[in-house]
Amino acid sequence: MGLPSNNNVVYSCRYHVVFCPKYRRKVLTPPIDVRLKEVIREICADAESELIEMEVMPDHVHLLLDCDPQFGINRLVRSIKGRSAHVLRSEFPALKSRLPSLWTSSYFVATVGGAPLAFIKQYIEDQKGV
Repeated sequence: MGLPSNNNVVYSCRYHVVFCPKYRRKVLTPPIDVRLKEVIREICADAESELIEMEVMPDHVHLLLDCDPQFGINRLVRSIKGRSAHVLRSEFPALKSRLPSLWTSSYFVATVGGAPLAFIKQYIEDQKGV
């Protein structure tokens, strides 16, 4: 079937994740949004997690991820938010002056095992048109 696996688990754990900048400020605009996408791709590759779909809006981020259950979605989201905040705030000093920290401490996550994957991908792709 081509499912991902590690030493002792074959899995299909897909998650829809949404998180926002602090105070829901609209700071994820070009060129910050482009760099954020690059950083998220790097982090997912490092964590051996599949980034299925991604959309960055000015005030929030949508991700569709397939994550190793032993690595954990919480650990992956913490890595994405932590490393991206560090990279973006160092490369774009304006973010430091506008926000005490880049991301809120909370996020939304839902499993998408029951929903058709194509539907979730289309929803995320259509975010810019809303």
